[in-house]
Amino acid sequence: MSEAAGSVKGTPNASLKASTFVYPWDVNGDPESAARIAGLGVRQATLASAYHSTRALTPRHPRHRIVTARHAAVLYPPGPRWEGRRLRPYAAGDWAPGDAYGEAAASLAEAGLDVHTWVVLAHNSRMGDEFPDTSVVNAYGDRYPWAPCIAQPDTRAYLVDLAVEAAVRPGAGGTELESLGWYGLVHLHAHDKTAGVELGDAGQYLMSLCFCPSCRDGYTQRGLAPDELAASVRRALEPVWRGEAPTGAWEAVEKLLGAELATATRAWRDSVARSLQTEAVAAVRAAAPDGFQILLHADPASYHVGANVGVDPAHILSVADGVVVPCAGGPELLTPFAEQAVERSVLAANFPVVSGMGGSPGTLAEDVARAVERGATEVRLYHAGLASDEDLSLVADALARLG
Repeated sequence: MSEAAGSVKGTPNASLKASTFVYPWDVNGDPESAARIAGLGVRQATLASAYHSTRALTPRHPRHRIVTARHAAVLYPPGPRWEGRRLRPYAAGDWAPGDAYGEAAASLAEAGLDVHTWVVLAHNSRMGDEFPDTSVVNAYGDRYPWAPCIAQPDTRAYLVDLAVEAAVRPGAGGTELESLGWYGLVHLHAHDKTAGVELGDAGQYLMSLCFCPSCRDGYTQRGLAPDELAASVRRALEPVWRGEAPTGAWEAVEKLLGAELATATRAWRDSVARSLQTEAVAAVRAAAPDGFQILLHADPASYHVGANVGVDPAHILSVADGVVVPCAGGPELLTPFAEQAVERSVLAANFPVVSGMGGSPGTLAEDVARAVERGATEVRLYHAGLASDEDLSLVADALARLG
């Protein structure tokens, strides 16, 4: 029997836990959904409890095919801690009524799956629309309503309390915290028209620097003049708009902005993100039962922004139980985490398995084997509710081969 047809060389068997991401609306109202997900061979469902706006396909649901979540919301009834507060989570509409999370979690648990919460934090367009002062402001004065600025005290308090409430739901064995850090320019937006210029890592970083009052104060505390810094950022971006941006990672930022300024801005942003991550994880741990697992969706380059927030691997693995690492482009991002991991660290390799969204379910077994060689201890699959029947069949076959 060939390796392709049998087990995959070098891959641990029962010790490698696989989980798939799921929305409550994939499960609720479909009596076959939970058993179908369990039948894939996963041991865990990572179920959304707080999520951003989206339009999602539900290809097997008996009552609908498209779900439109019109704004960021919690998918359970928000508790009394929010009474009288300016910033508070929004309840979901008819796409996830009542305790949609709790209903779906019960069905998944009944099917034999461990259930962990999936919590989206610093990504909320409705908040930015209703409270523009909470948003990231770039060097040109443009606001990013989808990106709450994590340096602002009120926003940080909101994010920490949301992390606690949405993570520690009844029966959950753990949580995966997404976007617990800086969000920036990159954002899947309706009828998006921002791809006309290739920004690269450097352009994305410069266009994601925030100049709200809190960040301006932060720059001042580090000896920078905010107005001069903003002008420097705008000058640094001129080659980007001409299509002449340097290639590379952080060194490209230093080339455009200058090493001293680049280092100073990164020091401010890294300190803000690290302190928020430390505070939020500690708050979740204090509220959770013993053995509750806390993971962050993370990227090992601390200056990166987005759903997989930039972190310092050594710091985050000293605070959280582990990370969920994007592996769509290969397993390389696992290496910096593996170099800092301790015995208890969870390194979950996240693979897209929806072929229509660029996933590769047909090569999943081989992809997982490469990730294990880089240090992966668990697997995440995005996303059981969105995938076609053929995609799910390939996933089930791959997980069977992995043992």
